[in-house]
Amino acid sequence: MDRRLRAAVLAANRMLVTPVGLAGRHRMLLPGQASDALAHAVRGKVVVITGASSGIGAAAARLLGAAGAHVVLIARSVDALDAVVADVKNAGGQASSYPCDLTDFAALDATVAAILHDVGVVDVLVNNAGHSIRRRIEASSGRFHDFERLIQLNYLAAVRLVMGVLPGMRERRSGHIVNISTWAVQVRPARFAGYVASKAALEAWSDSVQSEVRDDGVLFTTIRMPLVRTPMIAPTKAYARMPALRPDEAAQSIADAIVCRPRRLRPVFSQLVDVTEAISPSYMDRVRKRVI
Repeated sequence: MDRRLRAAVLAANRMLVTPVGLAGRHRMLLPGQASDALAHAVRGKVVVITGASSGIGAAAARLLGAAGAHVVLIARSVDALDAVVADVKNAGGQASSYPCDLTDFAALDATVAAILHDVGVVDVLVNNAGHSIRRRIEASSGRFHDFERLIQLNYLAAVRLVMGVLPGMRERRSGHIVNISTWAVQVRPARFAGYVASKAALEAWSDSVQSEVRDDGVLFTTIRMPLVRTPMIAPTKAYARMPALRPDEAAQSIADAIVCRPRRLRPVFSQLVDVTEAISPSYMDRVRKRVI
C-alpha cells in the first residue's frame, strides 16, 4: 500500500475508534487548547486513578500529573506504582500511591480512609481498574468463579470506591466520577459475556445514581473505550489486526472527559452498531458471532 494511502487509512481508523461526545458539553480541542484547558481543570485538584500501575492508568497519571493534578494512584503492584510515581515527580508533578487489591473490600475501605485522611478530599475519581475474560459459554461450565471475579472488580469494587468518596463530594457540592467502560457494552461480542455484563452493570448503576446527585454538583462520565494496546488484549490474537489506541491516546480521552465533563464518550463506530441493532437484532447476532 502506498505510504500516503496507508497513513490516510490509519488516520481514518483512529477517528472511528477514538471516544468522542456526540452531544452535551464535550467539544474537540486543538492540541494547544487541550493542554491549557487540562491545566485549568486539574491544577491543584486531587485525582484518584485505579489500575494506575501500567497501561491506560499509568499514562493518565503521567498526563494529569504533568498538568498540575495531585494524582493518587491505586493498584496491586508496589514496584510498578513506585515507578509511575517517580515518573510523575521527575516531571515536576505531585503523586502518591496506595497499593491495594480492590477485590479485597476491607483493604479497599482502609485505602479510601487513608486517602481521605492524607489528602483531605477527592475531586475526581477515575475507575480504570478492570479485568477481562474471553471464553466460550460451554467452556465456562464449572467456572462460575470467573463471572464472580469480573463482577467483583469491574462493578462492585468501583461502586464501593464511589460510595467511599461520594459523601465528601456531595458535601462540597463538587465532584467528578469517570468510569472507564468499553465499546463492548454496545457491540456485546461473543465470548465476553461476563466482561460485558460487569461493565454494563457499572454503567446502569452510575446512570441511576446520577439522577440523585446531579443537583449536588457531582457528575458521572462514562468512557466506552475501544481496543487499547495493553497486555489485557494481548491473549486475543485477532485483536492484533484490529485498530486500537495507544495508552497515551486513551489517557487523552480521560483528560478530555475531565475538561469537558460529558456524560459519555464513545467511539463513532459503536454508534453505527446501535443503529444496526435497532433495525435488526438478529443480524447483529450474526455479526457478534464473527467479530472475534
